[in-house]
Amino acid sequence: MPFTANRQYKSQPRLLERAKDMHYYDQSGRAVLDGTAGLWCCNAGHNRSAITQAIQSQADTLDYAPSFQMGHPLAFEAAKRLVDMAPDNLTHAFFANSGSEAVDSAMKIALAYHAVNGQPQRTRFIGRHGGYHGVGFGGISVGGLVNNRRQFGHGLSGVDHLPSLKDPKLAFTKGQSNEGADKADHLIELIGLHGADTIAAVIVEPVQGSAGVIVPPEGYLQRLREHCDAHGILLILDEVITGFGRLGAPFAAQRFDVRADLITCAKGLTSGTVPMGAVLVDQKVHDTMVNGAPEGQIELFHGYTYSGHPLAAASAIATLELYQHENLFDRARELEGYWESALHSLRELDDGIVDIRNLGLMGAVEFEPSGGTRAYRIFENAFFEQDLLVRASGDFIVMSPPLILTKADIDQIVTRLGKAIQACR
Repeated sequence: MPFTANRQYKSQPRLLERAKDMHYYDQSGRAVLDGTAGLWCCNAGHNRSAITQAIQSQADTLDYAPSFQMGHPLAFEAAKRLVDMAPDNLTHAFFANSGSEAVDSAMKIALAYHAVNGQPQRTRFIGRHGGYHGVGFGGISVGGLVNNRRQFGHGLSGVDHLPSLKDPKLAFTKGQSNEGADKADHLIELIGLHGADTIAAVIVEPVQGSAGVIVPPEGYLQRLREHCDAHGILLILDEVITGFGRLGAPFAAQRFDVRADLITCAKGLTSGTVPMGAVLVDQKVHDTMVNGAPEGQIELFHGYTYSGHPLAAASAIATLELYQHENLFDRARELEGYWESALHSLRELDDGIVDIRNLGLMGAVEFEPSGGTRAYRIFENAFFEQDLLVRASGDFIVMSPPLILTKADIDQIVTRLGKAIQACR
């Protein structure tokens, strides 16, 4: 089983049999309130009929179409719907099947762009400590979570990392801090160390998810953008988690008002129903690659058997329509303040809580270091005793509820989590 202590799990399995809206149901029919939108992905809630019916209808019409040298209309329609929602400069989409594949695809696009642009020596990538960019060799190399690559060797060469944004002095900050934007200036040191003409791209999550909802200080992403512009470096925003309303906007690039050359996305693209990822590509990057190649030559020698799969495309179109029809992104922004206040109310429950972080409908509660044992016990207690699904990662509990939640759901998530925390002192 992926990212699972298999023997531990099999001693006390957690099996989910069905789901609807804000809840999972186990084999006994017990309802479990979903505080994590599955794995950051079911942003529209579970088993929404508009999405499932679109998938069923498409399965009856076209089950599969080859993506090499061929196409089908829904893939182009899905791409158009996606870029219409994206920042204005991102005018094209390349489809993959996951966030991991989207990241590797974005890295390849960056390398191909520089090669066509007459700078093939730009092969280095800069990630960030604590970053999570999926589990491909590209993603674990630019990622900054050591456990993700500990068993798998050195990964790609030519990778360096910006420092973490986590700062104990800013514990219990609500939303963004106004301190720490200068950490972006460490990129200048890396440019001095490696040479700007060797660096292809900087890749960061706008808000780090798997590291425990690490929120960028005000101005940080803008300064990264300025440094990239000054030295001809592409900026890739990994929005696999932050995309599709998690921060109250279609993408974090719009929430933070920062321009990305490439955005990776997945998860909420289909609300978790069918695996799908995508890279959103800047007009200049696209045109340079496509127009710079000889006529008849493949411009990007890359792709997947299931790129733009018909069922995934149908799901994406229905999902994006549902987000807009129900104004779910605006709803997330409207509930952000209530979510923030509720989460921070947990601070008084336990002296072992060392930080609470939040932005949009993302949140994390961090505990004193215990090698992750306390957070895991809280996760188990929440599931088995409080009928609540949260996520344990290291020494913190992470939450990212579906965007359809109500204030009453927020109250229940926080109340039930509080009981689990107190039960696992």
